[in-house]
Amino acid sequence: MKKSLRRLSVTTLAIYVVALCLNSAWCATAKPPTPKTEGQLPLDDLRTFARVMEQIRATYVEEVDDKTLLENAIRGMLSELDPHSAYLDEKDFSDLQSATSGEFAGLGIEVGMEDGFVKVISPIDDTPASRAGIESGDIIIKLGDKSVQGMSLDEAVSLMRGKAGEALNLTILRQHVEKPIEVTLVRDAIKARSIKQKTLEPGYGYVRIAQFQINTAEDLNSAIAALKKDGAIQGLVLDLRNNPGGLLQSAVDVSDAFLNKGLIVYTKGRAANSNLRYNAEPGDILGGAPMVVLINDGSASAAEIVAGALQDNRRAVLLGTNSFGKGSVQTVVPISETKAIKLTTALYYTPSGRSIQAEGIKPDIVDEHAKITSLQPSLRAAESDLDKHLGNGNATDKKSAAKPKGKVDDDNWRQDDNQLHDALNILKAMRLSKRA
Repeated sequence: MKKSLRRLSVTTLAIYVVALCLNSAWCATAKPPTPKTEGQLPLDDLRTFARVMEQIRATYVEEVDDKTLLENAIRGMLSELDPHSAYLDEKDFSDLQSATSGEFAGLGIEVGMEDGFVKVISPIDDTPASRAGIESGDIIIKLGDKSVQGMSLDEAVSLMRGKAGEALNLTILRQHVEKPIEVTLVRDAIKARSIKQKTLEPGYGYVRIAQFQINTAEDLNSAIAALKKDGAIQGLVLDLRNNPGGLLQSAVDVSDAFLNKGLIVYTKGRAANSNLRYNAEPGDILGGAPMVVLINDGSASAAEIVAGALQDNRRAVLLGTNSFGKGSVQTVVPISETKAIKLTTALYYTPSGRSIQAEGIKPDIVDEHAKITSLQPSLRAAESDLDKHLGNGNATDKKSAAKPKGKVDDDNWRQDDNQLHDALNILKAMRLSKRA
């Protein structure tokens, strides 16, 4: 009897034990198995599982069908492994595909779990969350009138998603803010733009990657081509701040775009097919122009792969603060036509052999984000501040002045983003040093 049981698969055996244990007499009289050796199944633990399931079926205050109980057991088994492994039912799998393609309905927040609450990894650009001022590191404690504590991450995400136009109230805790903050967000169709670009000054470009989607590498080529229309690129700022990651292959392709050669990233896991190496092919989209990469604690996963590859290959200077530290690889494994599991199968390593997991990427230049304001703001009014003042006829008159070609549309970034301002100054210094 025992020999035939051991030849069954784990799933088949579990179901078989459940069926046998529905007969309580068998469970009571079954002899303990011989001590388990390597590779054998833990029959005692499977019997315990069957007994617990039978107790729930027989005495739980409300009737629960077997399918729900078994699916909950699977969810629990995966959720206890790490924060990123999960069971994907048909809806979850569809949501995952939507997220990687960049189109879904919701609030626009990349989230994870921390101490039983939902933690914001980063808000997605141009979404209700980013426009409402949600910040990386915020802890969501309530969704509407429901406490998040005790919810699974899937349950919390399901509540945050919904029909466009519907409002949801979030209660959040923020570092250095004493009282909880309440924010009302209106769900919207999230069509996250992967790439944005602008010219900071003639010859100096800026590219922001919000997340790594299927077409990110292709969009990067288009963004660089658009910058080159303003003239040759003498330096580039690549902004990966608050980038929650995305597709591994997309991160590899983006790294490859800036590298002529060298290792980009490698992965190590228990399964042979989890041990992979990705190398750059010849061709640098910038032709060797200097780069500064901006990172912070919202830069995670695929963003950390790019930052680590460019840092280890000495292709770019990293500026900002330590990155998030998600260095694990998740593989989606189908278990039926409509269901799958997302399982952590490997860890990322940068070209120099550093593990990103729980460590993150350390910037070359630590530069905390700060808002630049005047210590003694002027309260004096000038002629130009008076209503209906006369123009002077010069090109610098406020009414007629045109912005110099190549300038960004909004120059306030110099005051509002000290990290970007510092990055531009470093690019200029790198170019002068190279010329010398």
